[in-house]
Amino acid sequence: MATRSQWIAGTRPRTLPAAIAPVLVGTAIAHFAGRARIGLAVCALIVALALQIGVNFANDYSDGIRGTDDVRVGPVRLVGQKLAAPALVKRAAFFSFAVAGVAGLIMAIVSGLWLLLPVGLSAMLAAWFYTGGTKPYGYLGFGEAFVFTYFGLVAVIGTAASQTGNISTLAILGGVSCGLLSTAILLANNVRDIPSDTSAGKKTLAVRLGDKKTRVLYQLTIVVGIGISIVMALIQDGPALSWLAISAGFIAVGPVKVIRSGAQGKALIPVLAGTGKTLFVYSLILSFAIVNS
Repeated sequence: MATRSQWIAGTRPRTLPAAIAPVLVGTAIAHFAGRARIGLAVCALIVALALQIGVNFANDYSDGIRGTDDVRVGPVRLVGQKLAAPALVKRAAFFSFAVAGVAGLIMAIVSGLWLLLPVGLSAMLAAWFYTGGTKPYGYLGFGEAFVFTYFGLVAVIGTAASQTGNISTLAILGGVSCGLLSTAILLANNVRDIPSDTSAGKKTLAVRLGDKKTRVLYQLTIVVGIGISIVMALIQDGPALSWLAISAGFIAVGPVKVIRSGAQGKALIPVLAGTGKTLFVYSLILSFAIVNS
C-alpha cells in the first residue's frame, strides 16, 4: 500500500509549474486589459492543476499496466513499482478529471463563455488517451503537441478569455510562450527515458528524433519560449515591461548546461526540476511585468 508521501510523489510535483504558470500569465493579461476576475482565475487554476495531476496519474496507470515503467529512472511510479493497485491509481486520475470538470463548468456558467465546456472535455479526453486506450498518441510522438496545446495555448487563452470575453494577440503570444516552456519539461523527461522507452516500444518524439536532436529541440524551446516576452513588449499597445521576463533565462542556464553536457540517466533528473523552476519563475516575472506596464 502506497504511503501518503508516495501518493504525493505520484502527482509528480515537479510538473505542476506547467499548470500554474499559464493561469498566472492569463490572469495578468486580463488585468492588463482592465478585466481581471479573481474568482475565475481561481477556477482556472483548479482546472489546470487537476488536469495536470489527472494526466500524471493516468500516465502512471496506463504505462504501469503495459509494463513501460518496469525499468525507469526518475519520479515514483505507483503502478510500475507496485506501490498501489492499478484500479486505485485509475480512480485517482478520474477523480482529478472530475474536479477539473466541475471547476470548468463553474467557469463557463460565471463567464458565459460556453466554449470552455467542449474545450475542457477535449482536454480530459486528450489527457486520458495520451497513454491510455489501444493506440495512445503519446506512444506515437505527439505528447509534446498535447502539452503545447493544452498547457500553453488553451490554458493561457482560456484563462484570459474567461475574464475578458475575447481572445487577444497578447494571450496568444503568452500561450505560445508558456506552451514552449511546458514542452521543454516533457522533453527533459523524455530525453532521459529514451533507452527505457525504446525498449518498451514507446516511440516518443525524443525516441523518434534521437538523443542529439532532442537536446537541440529542448534548447530551442527554452530560448524561443523566453524570447517571446520581448515580442510581447513590441506589439502595438503591448506591455512595455514584458521583456523583463528574459531574466528568467538565468534559471535555465543550469539545466541547459546539463543537457548540453550529454548527461544520461539519473544525471538528467535535475533538468526536469530546473526546467519546471524556469517556467514558474518566468511566469512570475512576466505576470509582474504585464501587470505593472
